[in-house]
Amino acid sequence: MRKTELLMPAGSLDVLKTAVIYGADAVYIGGEAFGLRAKAHNFSLEEMKEGVRFAHGRGVKVYVTANILAHNQDLAGVEEYFEELRAVGPDALIISDPGVFAAARRVLPETEVHISTQANNTNYGTYLFWHGLGARRVVSARELSLEEIREIRSRIPEDMEIETFIHGAMCISYSGRCLLSNFLTGRDANQGACTHPCRWKYALMEETRPGEYMPVYENDRGTFIFNSKDLCMVEHIPELLEAGIDSFKVEGRMKTALYVATVARAYRKAIDDYRQGPEIYRKNLEWYKEEIGKCTNREFTTGFFFGKPDREAHIYGSSTYVKNYTYLGTVESADSRGFGRLEQKNKFSVGERIEVMKPDGRNLEAVVMGIWNEGGESQDSAPHARQILYVDLDVQTEEFDILRRKEV
Repeated sequence: MRKTELLMPAGSLDVLKTAVIYGADAVYIGGEAFGLRAKAHNFSLEEMKEGVRFAHGRGVKVYVTANILAHNQDLAGVEEYFEELRAVGPDALIISDPGVFAAARRVLPETEVHISTQANNTNYGTYLFWHGLGARRVVSARELSLEEIREIRSRIPEDMEIETFIHGAMCISYSGRCLLSNFLTGRDANQGACTHPCRWKYALMEETRPGEYMPVYENDRGTFIFNSKDLCMVEHIPELLEAGIDSFKVEGRMKTALYVATVARAYRKAIDDYRQGPEIYRKNLEWYKEEIGKCTNREFTTGFFFGKPDREAHIYGSSTYVKNYTYLGTVESADSRGFGRLEQKNKFSVGERIEVMKPDGRNLEAVVMGIWNEGGESQDSAPHARQILYVDLDVQTEEFDILRRKEV
């Protein structure tokens, strides 16, 4: 069985560090240009350097996305950007455009190139084409079944790698090649500026009855006729490993540290448990599912892995997010008094019962005994988002522990 990496997303330096600590083998990030998540925080060159140092110091790889579909005016800037990446030293570039690929091979010939899912990689001939040009890895299109992936594995060189999305949001359009955002708002999804109109709430209006909005299908939260469910394959780790996939990829460069930590920790344990013994994996299956459900998500689906979904198991959902837990902050350090220092992400108060999520898999219930702001003044609550706080809990906290609250 091939050694399979767990590849996690990171939209900021803090989230990169969280992904590394909570179990990622590799992390993919975007710079301030030429990636498909322009609305993510993204990384400056200095942040990239720090992120690579942090990850490499813990044996974790870092891949940089440059997967836009480039226009003429982009190409000169792409080459300049790749020149700047020399000093960063990423382990690979993720690229979809042949012109950008050629620039990467010219400017950074020693850096691996991985072909993005945006390139519509649906057959072994495509894999062989990119391998012939020097690509080390190809990211499979989300429309592929496990049977198709197994056939691709059998027909490509042993040293060529397959990367496959196994968890996270999916796009309504073929391999993410969407024109809705461009048509409705003038912002090009294929240039990194998607406004996610597939997640908007829609209604039907008859031409001769302007202003009369009729639902197509709706629940109490609205109508989401383009909305896809979230992919989740934590119950199918054996099938994924046995298909010969080299990298399990999780979507989410715009997600929080809580999402990344929760998903990374659950899949890390699932993969490691299965390698120790299938019976261990089966024994802990409910734990993986329960943990995955604690981060913000839509309804789950297995996508196209087991063939084209039928009407009963379709990938399109009629609802938006389910939010079971709220992210309160990540402990940046713990002082001699045992107080955890963190940047507050959502409101919480003295006396509340919360949960401390630890990288080793433990979840500890805790009571908030006290909150102080960075100036040292005592507070009865923490009313302002993004405030630097010191928090006293009735359990011990350490660096990178995540605080979260269960929502009723």
